[in-house]
Amino acid sequence: MDRQASTCHMVAMPYPGRGHINPMMNLCKILASRAPHVTVTLVLTEEWLGLVGSDSKLSNVSFATIPNVLPSERVRAQHFSEFVEAVSTKMEAPFKEVLDRLCPPPTLIVADTFLTWAVHVGNQRNIPVASFWTTAASNFSFLYQLQLHEQNGHLPQNLSGDEKEDSAPEIPQTRSPLLVDGSVMQKVRLMLNWVPRAQYLLLSSVYEFESQTVHALKPSLSFPIYTIGPSIPYFELEGNPRSNSDSNYILNWLDRQPGSSVLYLSLGSFLSVSSSKMDEIAVGLRDSNVRFLWVALHEASRLKELLPDGDMGIVVPWCDQLRALTHPSVGGFWTHCGWNSIQEGVYAGLPFLAYPIAMDQGLNCKLVVDDWKVGWRVGEGEGDIAGLVRKFMDSGDDESRELRRRVEGLRELCRHAIGPDGSSGTNIGPSLATFRAMLQKFMTLVVSTSIVQSLVEHCLLLFAGNFVRVKAYCTSITPLNFASLMILAIECFCPVYQFQPP
Repeated sequence: MDRQASTCHMVAMPYPGRGHINPMMNLCKILASRAPHVTVTLVLTEEWLGLVGSDSKLSNVSFATIPNVLPSERVRAQHFSEFVEAVSTKMEAPFKEVLDRLCPPPTLIVADTFLTWAVHVGNQRNIPVASFWTTAASNFSFLYQLQLHEQNGHLPQNLSGDEKEDSAPEIPQTRSPLLVDGSVMQKVRLMLNWVPRAQYLLLSSVYEFESQTVHALKPSLSFPIYTIGPSIPYFELEGNPRSNSDSNYILNWLDRQPGSSVLYLSLGSFLSVSSSKMDEIAVGLRDSNVRFLWVALHEASRLKELLPDGDMGIVVPWCDQLRALTHPSVGGFWTHCGWNSIQEGVYAGLPFLAYPIAMDQGLNCKLVVDDWKVGWRVGEGEGDIAGLVRKFMDSGDDESRELRRRVEGLRELCRHAIGPDGSSGTNIGPSLATFRAMLQKFMTLVVSTSIVQSLVEHCLLLFAGNFVRVKAYCTSITPLNFASLMILAIECFCPVYQFQPP
């Protein structure tokens, strides 16, 4: 019983898509490896558990499943609206049933930010919730600022990026389909409304990459914000050599190539470009005479007919991406600008050819090309692909060499961030300490709801000059949020009661 009481049991609920599940799994493994006293339960659909496997290699990480209440991953892209609706309406009930079965009971829920119902469940049960944002902090900030502008009547009339004079201040231009799809934006608004009702915000980013964005967010959100990226499986590179025949084939081919000579291409596993566009890229690669490794999940067999395997390149349906990117023969990354891929590319110290397709990828592309200046954008009409690829991979070209110099600086920041003294490495410990402190305060101070409500009335008076923070805490009226507000007020105005985390 004492052991159960001293154990922090974290339940992780990712959004059911690979780009969300992978960073959540990586976060769970990083946390569990650094905090052995933490027990982690990762909740997936039965289908997704079959896809990712249940071997975590960590004794304090386990899996739980909910039924397949969603359209299958095999047809998700074709039934996306139905899928989004099912995520919103059909996952909450089986998730509650999982919570009821867990022992010891969960003491923290880490849920993807898009799963608004998970925050509701946590608030109902007085379980703190950490909202996990799996893409760039800049994307969250953009959407959050857009929501604030909309509430204040300053929403730009044109979100396609064609008329800059219509833009509201601090809203960058973008052509992201996320912003012109009304049904998706409705879900985004709901998500943003629920974020302040969580108790923490975890950002899958490196603080040094987006420090200004993180600082700008803090005045708007009245709870702790932690950058814990990159949420990629860098911890699996050491002591886990080539694990299967597919990896052996790819890595053996890379072993035979000159250093930094191979262009790695991947356009993601969910959304795709047309076959005609793929053919244009293939012809450009062939004519460039640049070595390449192309990962094309659904098009590999067809593309092999245009690009037969050989010394100049191979096409495969799957690859251990981070292991391939960190191979010394790889010298560049053509990417769809998914956030996980960008983090892996930076970790490997590779410059980018940016080819965004949809969703958040346009804003990620802006970070890579315009802000960090570690990549080039592939034109919408593609143009001379062969010439672009040759110039990009030419280590003697001045512009290409400058890309590599810049991305090497980011690589060093990334490696330092995940170290014991880095921003992400040190954020893991304080976030746990803050959570444990909050629990102890809650159990000590919350004797009954009536007492909490009485104390909160005094807290509201103390905070009369800071209405934004008060409003954020009182959006969801639960004992946990009352207690959080009360603790904050006590610590601000009665320092003698400040609690030191264990």
